[in-house]
Formats: sequence, C-alpha cells, structure tokens
Amino acid sequence: SSNTETGITVEYQDFYLISVYTPNSGAELKRLDERVNDWDKKFREYVSALKNKKEVIISGDLNCAHHEIDIKNPQSNQRSSGFTIEERNSFSKLLDEGYLDTFREQNPDLVKYSYWNYRTRARERNVGWRIDYFLVSKNFYKSIYISDILDDVMGSDHAPHNS
Repeated sequence: SSNTETGITVEYQDFYLISVYTPNSGAELKRLDERVNDWDKKFREYVSALKNKKEVIISGDLNCAHHEIDIKNPQSNQRSSGFTIEERNSFSKLLDEGYLDTFREQNPDLVKYSYWNYRTRARERNVGWRIDYFLVSKNFYKSIYISDILDDVMGSDHAPHNS
C-alpha cells in the first residue's frame, strides 16, 4: 500500500483500491486553477499508471457534483466550489480514462445526496450534494452488485456509500 497527501492506495491481487479526498477549490474559487490543472491532472496520471497494471477502484470525497441531478440547487451554484463547469469537465476527463460512476450507472435518475452543509442545517431540508463516489474501471463494473448512498445514516455531514 502507499499513502499520498490526500489518500491511500491498497494493492490487492486483482485490483487497486484508492481512497481519496480531493481538495476543494476554496472560497471564491481561489484554488480552482490549481485544483483542475494541477491536482486533478496529477491524479488522473497516477490512476492511469495503476490502471495499466490492473483494475482500479476509486472511492472517496471527490468534491465535485458531476451533473445537475447531483446537487439540490444547480442554477444558483454554477460558480460554487464543487460545481463549476471547470471541475465538472475535469471530472468527466477522469471518467473518460475508462471509469464508471457506479451509483449513477445503477441509478440514472435517482436523486440522492452524500453531503449536506452542517452550518446551514441542510440535511434537515435535504439540500445536498452528491460528491462522494465509487468509480471503477469499466472492466471491473461487472463485479459491482449494488451501489447506494446510505443517506439515512447519521453522524457526519457525509453519508456512507455502499458499493
């Protein structure tokens, strides 16, 4: 296994499992350029190198609501950290490397969130974001039986993901 600044990679016989926290773009998007043009790019290169050896599972807080269905108020959040077009396009580039979003593959129209701002008591009103993922390389997807967000489990501002 190896440890990076924001994640852990564990090697199994048939696959790599990466648990990662993706840095957000910050208040007023001060780190947006660094996020999409540096961190995201290096992460894609890292997982691509692993994928050349065996299948890859990526899990964790990727700090991006990929589609409008993945956020309660898409129109008012167009320039919010985690939902900018730059971050969403960068997320698409990761998927284009040969990964599938297990939850969205199994639930194309289901609205479920994995994060709620605790300061605004957003969970009580279900004003959330889906920013936590399990991504798998396409060849590995056949091994996924269920992918769900356990949004009724309390104790954090994030919900656990069952995949």
